[in-house]
Amino acid sequence: MHLRHLSVMIVTIACALTQVSFDASAKVVRMERISTAPYGNFKSGEFVRWDVRFFGELSPTSEPIPDLDKAARNSRGMVEYATRTTLIMPVEALRGNGALLLDVPNRGRPISLSLFNSPRNVLVPLGSFDQGTGFLQDNGYTVAAVSWELGYGVELPTFKDAEGTTRYIEGTAFAIIRDVADFLSSASTDTVGTRNPLAGAISRTVALGYSQTGRFLKSFLVRGYNSVEGRRLFSGVHILGAASGHINLRSVPGPESGAGTTPTFDNPEVRGVNEEPLAISDVLEQVSSLGQIAPRMIFVNTTTDYFSLRASLGRTGASGSEDKPLPPNVRMYDIAGASHALIQGTGQCKLPYAVLDWHPVMRSTLIALDRWLSTNISPPPNELMPLREAPADAMALRAPNYLPKAIIQIPIRDPDGNANGGVRLPDMAAPLGTHGGQNPPLSFTCSLASSYSAFAKTKEEREAANDTRLSLMERYKDRNDYVNRIRTAARDLEQRGFLLTDDVAVISDAAAEVTTLK
Repeated sequence: MHLRHLSVMIVTIACALTQVSFDASAKVVRMERISTAPYGNFKSGEFVRWDVRFFGELSPTSEPIPDLDKAARNSRGMVEYATRTTLIMPVEALRGNGALLLDVPNRGRPISLSLFNSPRNVLVPLGSFDQGTGFLQDNGYTVAAVSWELGYGVELPTFKDAEGTTRYIEGTAFAIIRDVADFLSSASTDTVGTRNPLAGAISRTVALGYSQTGRFLKSFLVRGYNSVEGRRLFSGVHILGAASGHINLRSVPGPESGAGTTPTFDNPEVRGVNEEPLAISDVLEQVSSLGQIAPRMIFVNTTTDYFSLRASLGRTGASGSEDKPLPPNVRMYDIAGASHALIQGTGQCKLPYAVLDWHPVMRSTLIALDRWLSTNISPPPNELMPLREAPADAMALRAPNYLPKAIIQIPIRDPDGNANGGVRLPDMAAPLGTHGGQNPPLSFTCSLASSYSAFAKTKEEREAANDTRLSLMERYKDRNDYVNRIRTAARDLEQRGFLLTDDVAVISDAAAEVTTLK
């Protein structure tokens, strides 16, 4: 039997043997409220912020978590954990839209408010609970940001290894996300009678992942954690910039999480991130092999993800250059010219940071996913950038030696240096410069923030700079011409489902404020 098929069978058998124990014993046993504060008044009503701690128990004999059987047990023979969670929810829970967004923080930083509530020119930082535009709250979403990484608000079970070193069982994180999400979406009270503040208000649960936590969610699915008592837990998953592969969480000595390391141009051989299954189709094949129904999923990739994070392997897998067909429950959208990270200000990179605002696509695709879950109306078709092989391109993170058959591919660029195809925001349809170029020296920050290089204003200026890209005055008749092209592109994206009406207005207004054209 082929080794890959054998490994799938082993995972399948293991999860089948543990499924009943998941149902019988793993759960949140107590919720403790730490603080409560008003959050704001929105179109859907008043919102409140709760900070809480959840205390849970796991069976050391049946949970498929490495080393859990070595941890201390309580009087019931269970292993305990605790985690801090922040809830942003309607004061009257039933006035929400019925959707719970389970925010899986990235390196301890909640992601949901940044991904969906960021205005065009003033970003909501990762980790912040600033209201921003109030988009999520205006639309009635409830947010739960659940701590899971060592050092960031979670108390993990421990054991001492043969050398007497305390090790933290970080594999518990998958069970923590599962149990907290299940409690919030389906429980009435905890075991001591404390009422779940969302009881009866949640009809669907969507998991949110960004970058490393997107890979966490793929691992969550592959390991069978999306099923509780035979019920599918997350009916939807929304992920930005997860590239390929998943996370292997192990027991670590601390004080830092073992989930924070990723491959870089300086160290491309880092393990535990770009591991099989790599292709989305293979991830869902393994979910099906467990006898589970996969959630409906939307993946959003940026141009930078292909250059710096091996995103092409999420389409092809670990060998060859042909895309594997995406399953019908998946949509994948590449945002042409977008950077993995938007960073404001100046840095140590050679070029200015990227400026293309991709948040409007995150908002529109969240609404599309939620509509898919609640009304069965399908989202827009997949929109992918055409790729080319990059075997010796110094600007592309090479394949690791442990994937000898992997072929890294990157987006094909036009003469301006802008990526072809994909979802083309108005700022790419009528560009003022080159978006999403690599940014030397390709350090961790520079390689993820990418670059923006403005076009020269006139032909004379570009010729003096030896710039082969057409100048602004060679591209556009005047400001009205430019603004009209932006407006036309925005309306087209709105009709196709990639922009919301409010964002069409913001983008059009921003174009009218451009001062480099008369």
